[in-house]
Amino acid sequence: MKLSDQIRFTIRNMRKNKLRIFMTVLATTMGSAFLIVLASVGFGLQNSLIEEASSHQPLTQIQLWEKHEDGVHQEIDEQMIEEIKAMEHIKTVVPRSTVFQMDVYPSISLGDYQSGGDVIVTDFEAEEESNLSLSDGRFPESENEILAGYHFSDSLISPETAEEQAEQDDPYVYEAEGDYTGSVLGQEVTISFVDWESGDIVEEETFTIAGITEAPARDWSRDGNLYVAGEFREQFMGLTGQDLMYTDINAHVTSVEHVENVTNDLKEQGYSVYSISEELSSMNMFFNALKAGLIFVGTIAVLIASIGIFNTMTMAVTERTHEIGVMKALGADPSSIRRMFLMESSAIGFMGALFGVMIAYIVSIGANLIIPSILASTTGSETETFNITFSAITPELVLTATAISVSVAMISGYRPALRATKVNVLSALRREA
Repeated sequence: MKLSDQIRFTIRNMRKNKLRIFMTVLATTMGSAFLIVLASVGFGLQNSLIEEASSHQPLTQIQLWEKHEDGVHQEIDEQMIEEIKAMEHIKTVVPRSTVFQMDVYPSISLGDYQSGGDVIVTDFEAEEESNLSLSDGRFPESENEILAGYHFSDSLISPETAEEQAEQDDPYVYEAEGDYTGSVLGQEVTISFVDWESGDIVEEETFTIAGITEAPARDWSRDGNLYVAGEFREQFMGLTGQDLMYTDINAHVTSVEHVENVTNDLKEQGYSVYSISEELSSMNMFFNALKAGLIFVGTIAVLIASIGIFNTMTMAVTERTHEIGVMKALGADPSSIRRMFLMESSAIGFMGALFGVMIAYIVSIGANLIIPSILASTTGSETETFNITFSAITPELVLTATAISVSVAMISGYRPALRATKVNVLSALRREA
């Protein structure tokens, strides 16, 4: 019997009992939809947490602190940085030094306005290689050009506001809301180094803001700092009395797939490091186990629906005993008969999976729209606060659910199909069609 004939017979037989087939497909649909929606919660939460974690730090970035060698803790110096840069798959290393307030403190002013932001000395060439993004302007091209943080203009306060702040608190700590209007791009900024005791200006430098950094990934994070070229590192840190040490060192790897190997190599050399890939690895391990558990629970619903498939196929074999006998008498081999019934059961499973995917998508979209609104209304917060994907249906999940549904349907239909191949021809022909 040709495959086309088997398919035609299968379709014809399914049309004979539309209601029964419909109810069986409906049960399979509900099982498949439950499986997909349940597992999609794991996929959705995993995507949201990974997106949140990776937005705080680039996936190719590795943070370094100190080096441990022979039980001795060493601060990372220029030589070590050059050695790290020479390592395989290292794209660049960005060393930063924050100018702290000690005997002498840095004071930032733009005209009459003052800022409480930090002065950070960095390597602009390395910053550009690390793909530091700017919201406006360009990278500095000379020593007297600097970058301003995205919120630098918000940190600038007028003399009147500064006076009010001084009456309430430390005159050199500006916590008031900035009242500067306009863009700071192209404006001249003066960094003065003031003696804590006398209030005298020890030294000052004037810079031009060439660019403004992009907004921080964290909504609550504020970047009101000034970024100065590395040539001023010794001068500025010497004025405040700091040790010449780097406060923030980030190594950038050429691609994500090399991050783990580079991280392990740095650890073997004694460096204290952290990369988001380590956190994501643990997170993925947890969510993979969670998703496997959710899929297992969802599969139970499909198995329950398979009882209906078994009953439907068993009744189909009983009703078609005469037809099976005729096909056998005409020379149909048992494998062709078994294949026809397996095709029918698998078709039920496939249709159930297909409709289940449609329903799951509708439920998933509705959940992502409604749940944040419910949480916002119950907590009195803005809907944007709950920027979480509660349900995400991926192609892998759809294929997995379809494979499970079809496989379970074929397993449920196998015994009735096997029974059909054992129908006695003479007994079947005596029965009326």
